[in-house]
Amino acid sequence: QLVESGGGSVQAGGSLRLSCAHSGYMYSRHCMAWFRQNPGKEREGVARINRDGTTSYADSVKGRFIISKDSAETSLYLDMNSLKPEDTGMYYCAALPTSNSWCDDSQPLLVHPYNYWGQGTQVTVSS
Repeated sequence: QLVESGGGSVQAGGSLRLSCAHSGYMYSRHCMAWFRQNPGKEREGVARINRDGTTSYADSVKGRFIISKDSAETSLYLDMNSLKPEDTGMYYCAALPTSNSWCDDSQPLLVHPYNYWGQGTQVTVSS
């Protein structure tokens, strides 16, 4: 199971750090990603990190968000800076076996290939 934490309410321009915890084996065998969703909208990809540490980001968060994992590979993080109201949403971490081609950096960050999901943590950014 994946367990997210760190969500909350912040004013525009502020920062938050989201965390996603799991046992170590998950990160060594999977690419990990963050997604977000607002009511009535489709879930969208935010960032991905592969087993080798390479990262990919949605254009809307490039330069503001950073995805990382700790050296023990038991936690995944999303550092969110210069937050905007449009960043508001439920944030989910997800995992996909590295053998799946959708982990490749050249692939778009889509919801359907991911088969492990956390319960989500809410982020609200006020203007």
